[in-house]
Amino acid sequence: MGTKGCTDLMMLLHRTGHALETELTARLAEIGLTPRARCVLATALDADRTQTEIADIVSIDKTTMVVTMDALEAAGFAERRPSPTDRRARVVVVTERGRSISEQADDVYADVVNSVLLSLPEDERSGLVNGLTRLVEGRLSAVVPCEKPPRKRALRQAIG
Repeated sequence: MGTKGCTDLMMLLHRTGHALETELTARLAEIGLTPRARCVLATALDADRTQTEIADIVSIDKTTMVVTMDALEAAGFAERRPSPTDRRARVVVVTERGRSISEQADDVYADVVNSVLLSLPEDERSGLVNGLTRLVEGRLSAVVPCEKPPRKRALRQAIG
């Protein structure tokens, strides 16, 4: 079956993802954070994880993680400390100031996501989230070998 007359799923997902990311980026900038920094802080909270582990969990490369951590440290939101189990690794520790901004960021995130989902009829909200979750955890979870894979867009930096 050709694509003529079909819904362009990739474009719909791209446009909705971009619009949501843009709104979230703007709203988090009001408190001095980025979506990526929010993810790093949330993943590091009380977890005793290394930079590498957090980068893997939030799906960012090592260089981007270092830049993000530099900004989080400069803002006083997190610190890198030697790992107690691997002297080559650095564990990310969220400061009290980081905990506070992380809570604010979670509130902003919840407000934006709830606003977006409330724009849908009630009977469509959970179906959308459940369907996307099943796709990401199922059919789209495996990385397909590709000679020139599309680059992941980096989220804008607003800390500092």
